[in-house]
Amino acid sequence: MSILGSLNWDDIFIVPFFKEPSTSTAIAAAAGGIVVLGALAVLVLLTVKGWWKPLWNNWITTLDHKKIGVIYIVMAMIMLIRGVLEAVVMRAQQVTPAPGFLSVEHHAELFSTHGTIMIFFVAMPLLIGLINMVMPLQIGARDMEFPFMNAVSLWLSVGGAALVMASLVIGRFETGGWTAYPPYTGIKLSPDAGVDYWIWSLMLTGIGTTLSGINFAVTVYKQRAPGMTLMKMPIFAWTTLCTAILMIYAMVPLAVASVMLALDRHAGFHFFTATQGGNMMNFANLFWLFGHPEVYILILPAFGVFSHVIPTFSGKKLYGYTSLVWATVAIAVLSFTVWVHHFFTMGQTSHLNAIFGIATMTIGVPTGVKVYNWMLTMWRGKLRFSTAMLFSAGFMFTFVIGGITGVMLANPTIDFAVHNSLFLVAHFHNMLIPGLLFGMFAGINYWFPLAFGFRLDETWGRRSFWFWFVGFYLTFMPLYAIGLMGAPRRMAFFTDPAYLPWLVVSMIGALSVLAGLTSQVIQVWVSVKNREDLMVPAGDPWDGRGLEWSLGCPVPEYDFTTIPNITSREPWVEAKERGLRVMEPTEFVDIHLPKNTSMGFIVAMVATVGAFGLIFEMWWLGALCWIAMFVLILIRSYDTDWEQVITADELRAEYERHKHLVETTPKVSLDDEFTTKNRGLVFDMEKAV
Repeated sequence: MSILGSLNWDDIFIVPFFKEPSTSTAIAAAAGGIVVLGALAVLVLLTVKGWWKPLWNNWITTLDHKKIGVIYIVMAMIMLIRGVLEAVVMRAQQVTPAPGFLSVEHHAELFSTHGTIMIFFVAMPLLIGLINMVMPLQIGARDMEFPFMNAVSLWLSVGGAALVMASLVIGRFETGGWTAYPPYTGIKLSPDAGVDYWIWSLMLTGIGTTLSGINFAVTVYKQRAPGMTLMKMPIFAWTTLCTAILMIYAMVPLAVASVMLALDRHAGFHFFTATQGGNMMNFANLFWLFGHPEVYILILPAFGVFSHVIPTFSGKKLYGYTSLVWATVAIAVLSFTVWVHHFFTMGQTSHLNAIFGIATMTIGVPTGVKVYNWMLTMWRGKLRFSTAMLFSAGFMFTFVIGGITGVMLANPTIDFAVHNSLFLVAHFHNMLIPGLLFGMFAGINYWFPLAFGFRLDETWGRRSFWFWFVGFYLTFMPLYAIGLMGAPRRMAFFTDPAYLPWLVVSMIGALSVLAGLTSQVIQVWVSVKNREDLMVPAGDPWDGRGLEWSLGCPVPEYDFTTIPNITSREPWVEAKERGLRVMEPTEFVDIHLPKNTSMGFIVAMVATVGAFGLIFEMWWLGALCWIAMFVLILIRSYDTDWEQVITADELRAEYERHKHLVETTPKVSLDDEFTTKNRGLVFDMEKAV
């Protein structure tokens, strides 16, 4: 066997185009070229601007949870651009007269990468990034419980994303859908490296996600400020805790299924080979033992975001805190009891289908409780429609439709009729786009000042919302209709003329979504350009209710100069009601923070190189990288110079500086909240009177 394993010249992105020129191979070559040229452009920009050193010192080697959160979000947005562009290409393919401009295999690769990217490399890093940024601030912690493990988790996820991007340049991704069901993903039907790209990219990000879940759970349990009992935690911290527990337990079945599939493909095992004593249904069960808790891993953090955005921009206390907590816990528990509804049509008994159908309908009850709580929070509130609030309101209106269709699909008899149709595609996009993406967009717009010290531009933010909102309805409501008409999913083209008008509307919607994403890129660009006018150094630009808004913007590396004593669910609101704009200090003491280290980045990059070697059967490279990772972790374990000290005097000086800044910052009313007058000291004039 060659030292390069199964890798050959035909795997280079440009070669298939020269061998078989066509529109499909030209698009594939162009996509690979964009990745290569984009990477080169970034390298040149960093070199010309002299940004390598600050990038390395301030970001790549950081253990600061806020910066780690930002990197997660940046990675997710980069992958979102690819995911949305692939969706637009697929929509264009289906409105083009049959057989379209893509080959059937290329179209299958697109919907496989699109689903994999959007779930594992957009949704997951968005929520993990936002949790990293915000959760420690909300519970009075200075960092995650395991800062180094946090960095390893990040860079493993980046490594997984890098493998998916590499599939555009070297080889190709798998064509069996994001679920990768065997036997199609077995070695006989998929002998190339595409399935192995899926396996090892998910293994890297899956390990990172599991480590993040452990980190989040332990941080919530161990790092809460004195006096903050579980029932005094913010709702976002509650959703983080439940999400973390789901991460810890739900990622394991996916890892097991992936390893078993890899062993089937390369080691002669037959876990899923029906003719050799295996059972393909074992893969479906293992995958969806992960897959349905995964749905709530994605949704619960967004529920937490809405539970902060809506009270803030309604000027009211969150309605029904206790019921929201128990609803969150109920959803987390019930999420492990419904996985079979993903394969009602695969041969199990009607009694089993009925049990899981009832369980699926039941999980809609605590979800409904949350929606009513948010509506009652808004009732008679002083609503201010910021970008974050628009995404929250758009979520409530749209998510209910997705929930209703979910309850419909929970009925096995209905599911038999629409299974594997575009109705199902419309349903899960109806849950994930308003449920996850709208929630993350709301959270990013809301908490952005904590990381960078300035607000995002509201004009472009609102434009992005309307493009996303209108684009969602135009894209997916037609799919409900033609799904009920019988249109199957995963089709490269349709020949029934009755579908065409609906598909044209869906194409227009996809372009609107692309315009929404473009508006968000412009929003960031405009905000950075005008950051001096958008600065909010006093730290409370929305008259916020959470502890995170007491710290100033941007939040310092150590978060809190003194850890507050918590006596209620909303200590920051109570402090402001007493006329304070800075939390009263407790005791100034020296604190120890971990120093920046490159070891997390290096370990993850070695793992990524090893995974790439395994994808192309370079077993020597995989083994070498495994040994190298063990040695690197061993070296890290013996490192004794890993702390830095922030003295009590430095903390006292920082507290006095922030207090003076707040005292000299002019207050503005809610009417001026979105203007350049807002420097981070906003208050409700009516309440003040």
